[in-house]
Amino acid sequence: MKRLIVSVLLLSATSVMAEDTKNEWVNTTLTDATIEKVQAAKYVYKKCVGDEMQKSSYQQQDTRNATEAIIKQCEPHLAKMRDVYADAKVPGVISDRHLKQLRMQTTREALQGMMFSEASRKAGQK
Repeated sequence: MKRLIVSVLLLSATSVMAEDTKNEWVNTTLTDATIEKVQAAKYVYKKCVGDEMQKSSYQQQDTRNATEAIIKQCEPHLAKMRDVYADAKVPGVISDRHLKQLRMQTTREALQGMMFSEASRKAGQK
């Protein structure tokens, strides 16, 4: 009975290994010019977020609402990065994943900055 179970497990393991080769990562290359364009677009996006955070109108709002408004305000700059990826023929899944990661990371950083600013203002009022 044990031999039967072991042989079934071994057969199923080999079929799983055969399917993994279909999902194997295929290395892609981006030119240095494309990488520079992506980095430049990322810099412009983060600079936009930083500049928006400095505006006094956001200082009076709730930090989460202000952060959401800031990110929405700078969204067109992130779309330029999508265009760079599209021009380089990067698959949409990959570019969307990178843009989502960048958006989430920037949102977290902006929220932390806004919360720190609010805490500093409140500490100064006392």
